[in-house]
Amino acid sequence: MASKPFIALATTVLFFSLIAVNHFGKPFHGKLGEMEIVPITDAVGPESVAFHPLGDGPYVGISDGRIIKWQPNEHRWISFGITSPNRNHIAVVLSGDKTGMLLKYEQESKQITVLLTNLSFPNGVALSQDGSFLVFAETTKCRILRYWLSTPKAGNLETLAQLPGFPDNIKRSPRGGFWVAIHSRRCKVLSWILSYSKLGNALIWVLPVDVITKAYSVMSKYLGSGLALRISEEGVVLETLELESGNKMSSISEMQEKDDHLWMGSINMPFLGVYRL
Repeated sequence: MASKPFIALATTVLFFSLIAVNHFGKPFHGKLGEMEIVPITDAVGPESVAFHPLGDGPYVGISDGRIIKWQPNEHRWISFGITSPNRNHIAVVLSGDKTGMLLKYEQESKQITVLLTNLSFPNGVALSQDGSFLVFAETTKCRILRYWLSTPKAGNLETLAQLPGFPDNIKRSPRGGFWVAIHSRRCKVLSWILSYSKLGNALIWVLPVDVITKAYSVMSKYLGSGLALRISEEGVVLETLELESGNKMSSISEMQEKDDHLWMGSINMPFLGVYRL
């Protein structure tokens, strides 16, 4: 069993590392105004947002493993499906896990092909406008990667954009490029902590994952900030948005643009945020 001094040290390191994730770093420019709130009862974390091609939705995945669908005429959510409630993303980042993969599923043959391995927390996938490449976030390394599907570059992997924080989901914007949700900022202190995977694994060994996750969620509500970037297909920043100080939304996990509205999800909040462009 770990000694009390070691537990105290681990707790202190965890505390300051979580503050570093959310609080430090230079502010961005480009403010968003008032936000409409679509509340979710008895759950938190509308992490991802999707719409049916025919216009139904949005559909969101929440922390208890359910997928729920918004009924605009009735102003309520209904259950749509069930997935896994496990969300140990903090442990994945702290441990320096590199077991992530990029997979391809063929609908006709129902075959799964492994395209890439040894990825550090791959997150979100979006196709380019012409379908020649896809992009996804490598969360732990704070970057967006591009994987070519066609053209002479097919099969090549390259860094499309290096980001100032930890990206979550990525979605194509109808105005061009991609929206990248920045879950939280990264600073030199956190970069140092993450450069030593043994330290992160020690924290996970000493403190239960649910304790780490709960501590992070609580602190994010007070220290988190909502950030999102719209980048071009060449990785150039087209738009940078930051929620105003005191806004209820923190730790953005999704930015979905539809019909001149931005739908924003967060793993920590019990609601979906909506902005009119």
